[in-house]
Amino acid sequence: MTETPSRTETTTEVRSRDEREAEPRKRGGTGTPPRERGSTTVADGVVAKIAGMAAREIPEIHHLGGGMARAFGAVRERVPGGGSDVTRGVSVEVGERQAAVDLQVVVEYGASITDTAGDVRAHVIEAVEQMTGLEVVEVNIAVNDVHLPDEEEPEQGERRVA
Repeated sequence: MTETPSRTETTTEVRSRDEREAEPRKRGGTGTPPRERGSTTVADGVVAKIAGMAAREIPEIHHLGGGMARAFGAVRERVPGGGSDVTRGVSVEVGERQAAVDLQVVVEYGASITDTAGDVRAHVIEAVEQMTGLEVVEVNIAVNDVHLPDEEEPEQGERRVA
């Protein structure tokens, strides 16, 4: 013998869409705002680009990257699809909630290296934390060179050897 559902059970099963969507909130459900449901992952390359752009915004920074990184970057830029130099001289480690940044920089001659490093560090931390929400635990800066005023660098299309 099968039981037939009572009238109360039948009307409970047939609810409007608004009632179904509101029900979890009534019962205490998630109670979490929609913008906090789910997860967001930020790729290492994204953090590297943000850090590279932020470091370049400091006027005393001439270039990012050491001699070899700049040489490889110049070659990579000439190759179609090789990418840009935004992340040259930047390496990052990104976790779920934290990031660490390593920068190789060339400072303009005459600039205080310690002051410039402090400015770069503060600006990179601010930019990465503001844009990604990650906590930047450290920004390590290696000054690989000093750019002298009379040093000229070849243009992209210019050959160094005749």
